[in-house]
Amino acid sequence: MFVQVLADEAARLSGLCRMLDRRFRVEGERLDLDAKLSELPDALVVRADLRTIENIAALKTRSAWMARIPKRIFLVEQPSHACLSQAYALGATLAVMGPVNPSKLFAALADRARPGETASPAGGTDNAVDVATAAIGSMFTAVSLGEPIDVIGARQTGRRIADRITERGFTEWLTAVRRHHEGTYQHCLLVTGVAIDFGLSLGLRRDDLERLYTAAMFHDIGKAAIPLAILDKPGRLDAEERALVETHPVKGYDFLKAQAGIPAEILDAVRHHHEYLDGSGYPDALCAESITDIVRMLTIADIFAALIEHRHYKPTMPRAEAYGILARMQGKLEKALVIAFKDVALTR
Repeated sequence: MFVQVLADEAARLSGLCRMLDRRFRVEGERLDLDAKLSELPDALVVRADLRTIENIAALKTRSAWMARIPKRIFLVEQPSHACLSQAYALGATLAVMGPVNPSKLFAALADRARPGETASPAGGTDNAVDVATAAIGSMFTAVSLGEPIDVIGARQTGRRIADRITERGFTEWLTAVRRHHEGTYQHCLLVTGVAIDFGLSLGLRRDDLERLYTAAMFHDIGKAAIPLAILDKPGRLDAEERALVETHPVKGYDFLKAQAGIPAEILDAVRHHHEYLDGSGYPDALCAESITDIVRMLTIADIFAALIEHRHYKPTMPRAEAYGILARMQGKLEKALVIAFKDVALTR
C-alpha cells in the first residue's frame, strides 16, 4: 500500500513517516509547501492543527486531489467538536481522535472495503456518507460557535440519505457508515438511516418521511455542548457524566427553538426522544398520551442505532440481538411499532 502523509510541521511529518514506513510505502509533504506528488496514493494521512486558518486553506487547495483517494484519515489531536467537524468538512473518511496511536492507525490503514461499499466515479468512496457527515459536522460547529444552523441544508442531506437507502437499502448504508465513522457522528448517521428505512417500510407519505428524517438529523445536536471525552468514553459513564449527557435533549431544544424555520414537531422530537411510554424517560418524564408518533418512531431508531454501533473497544452487537432488547422493553416502547420495526432490524 502506498500512503501519502501531509503534516503542518517538519517534526510531525518525519515522525509519522518513520512510524508508517515500517509497514507501508510512504511519501510525505508539508502543508505549507507546494504539492509535488504525481502518483495517486492508496491512502492519505493528515496530521495538522485544524484550528489554524493556514492549514485549513492549504488542505482546501488540495481538495480535488484528495477526493480521488479512497481512504483519507485525519489525526485530530485537539479533542473538540470544531476540529472533528472540520476534519470531515475537509473530506476525511475517518477522523482518529487523541494522541497518535500506531496500532489504531495501522488497523485503519489496513482495513479493507467491506461488502456493500461502492466507489464513486471519481475513484474514491461514494460521497453520500461524506456529505451527510459534513452536514452533521456543520450543525455541531454552529452550536459550538452560537451561529445560525443551515436548516435547509440539513433537510436536503436527509433527502439525499433517503434516496440512497431507497436505492440500495439500509444494510448498505449501515456498512458504509460503520466503515468510516465512530462515536457521536456514526450514531447520528445511523439514527437517520434507521429512521428513514423505518419510515419507508411503513409507507409514510413524503412529507411525513421528511419530518422524520429531519428530526433524526437534529435529534442529538445538543451533544455539541458535551465534551467529546465524555461522549466517546470507552466503557460506562459515572453518575456525574451520565447526568451531563442527559442534558443534551434540552440543550438541543433550546438551541433550535431560537433558529428560524424549525417546525414545532421537530423541536418536540429533539427534546423528547429519550421519553418512554411508562413515564420513566427524560427530561420531562412524559407518559403515553403526551408522546407523539414521530417521537415514538425516533426513540426506537435511536435505541437500535446505539445498540448496533461499531466501537473499537467492544464487539458490535448483532442486529437480531439488538432487536431482542427492543422487544423486551415492554411498556416503554409502542408494541405495534416494535413489531413493525422487525423487518427493518433483521432483513432490510
